[in-house]
Amino acid sequence: MATDKLFTVAGTSALNGVTKVRFANDQMRVKVLAKSGHTDINLVELPEAMTKLDAVKFIKNLDEFTNVVEQVAIADYLDRKDEAPAKVVAKVVAKAKTAPVKAKTKAAPKAPKVDTSAMEDAPF
Repeated sequence: MATDKLFTVAGTSALNGVTKVRFANDQMRVKVLAKSGHTDINLVELPEAMTKLDAVKFIKNLDEFTNVVEQVAIADYLDRKDEAPAKVVAKVVAKAKTAPVKAKTKAAPKAPKVDTSAMEDAPF
């Protein structure tokens, strides 16, 4: 992770129709977001100081964030920042590269040549 900062408040807000995950260290952030033009501001106090990734994983299952738009914003954040799924994919790809499957190929049998010169309906 790029930063070790800890936050005590996390949630979502929308600006210009785009909902994103937001982080802060106190509830006063609501006023700053509202003053900046944010709408649908939904911030909650975390039980303890957390990193951004841990905070998003925590709020993902809260009743306050059951709205589809909020869940999409949370899922987008996790897709971009969560490193665990990338490691699982890398392991699967690495295993596939270490044990290549060699397929035996046989040449297709050649069709026998037919002499069509004696046939009336033969093509030119």
